[in-house]
Amino acid sequence: MRHEPEAIGISLDNQGWADVGALIESVNKARQTDIGFGELQDVVETNDKQRFSFNSDKSKIRANQGHSINIYLGLKPAFPPDVLYHGTARRFLDSILDSGLDKRNRQHVHLSADKQTAISVGERHGSPVVLLVDSYAMVRSGFLFYLSENGVWLTDSVPPGFIKVWDK
Repeated sequence: MRHEPEAIGISLDNQGWADVGALIESVNKARQTDIGFGELQDVVETNDKQRFSFNSDKSKIRANQGHSINIYLGLKPAFPPDVLYHGTARRFLDSILDSGLDKRNRQHVHLSADKQTAISVGERHGSPVVLLVDSYAMVRSGFLFYLSENGVWLTDSVPPGFIKVWDK
């Protein structure tokens, strides 16, 4: 739902919502499974990253952030904590310190409010390193931040001058 919804035969509206019934039907057909609403609801409620959410009547579902397709999440600018964290693999460190954090093929750069989440994210990509982002200085410099429904902080980019390496 975040990258290639058409791969399983679903379409998203401009805000990233998919019809729950169509999603269940498409997943069952594409994966030759027989999931129902209960299994889908379990995924939404128990996903450790809280990636997905339902609308108020649970007729639609969408990913909370991380899309590589252009959608409008309707997020409003928010004031972040003074410091945010970004987890990455150590092999990317020199490039990041040189050019900053860029959203690349996503809609935003993802940041967390705690070090442990950043460590977990970094571990997915190799030997982890945690970067401290001076979000206070960024806001004072005119950068905008958004808070997704699942607590991930989002921004368009983080220039290298706002980044420090967290030293345990």
